[in-house]
Amino acid sequence: MTVLVILGVSGSGKTTIGQALARRLNFEFIEGDEFHSRANREKMHAGLPLLEADRQPWLEALRSRIQKLQARKGNAVLTASALRQSSRNALTMPGVKFIYLQVSEDVARERLIARRKHLFNPALLESQFATLEEPRDAVVVDADMPDLDVTQEIVRALSAIATAEARAHRRAVSKA
Repeated sequence: MTVLVILGVSGSGKTTIGQALARRLNFEFIEGDEFHSRANREKMHAGLPLLEADRQPWLEALRSRIQKLQARKGNAVLTASALRQSSRNALTMPGVKFIYLQVSEDVARERLIARRKHLFNPALLESQFATLEEPRDAVVVDADMPDLDVTQEIVRALSAIATAEARAHRRAVSKA
């Protein structure tokens, strides 16, 4: 079971990259925004930042969805802003890998201005960058690149990780 959590600020490309990656890996795609309450969606649309108390039920819903995937040994790509380490901690469990789409504020803003019919108010971008705690143990990808390049870079990084893990496992087995 593998769940790849695609994280980053709004405008980093979570949905676009997540969908492309899910297609490439033949994984289920799960849009994390769909797990927000109506109240959270209304706050974000109005340009009001979410409080930690607002995020808690959302994180619990995402964690529950990951646990259901684990139970059926499913594979998925899940999008979630997960800007704080505490949010990532809530989603950390066996089989979960984090992929951080590191984007410049200028590129994120351009993308948000070009978007139509999205729940996120571009006025919140500055607060997202202020809230962001860059992850310590995630695959970090330059999301200023074109989408195809970002997706390919993630696949290369995941392949390198899988190779290193397989080598470490073989060494551990041979020592036993």
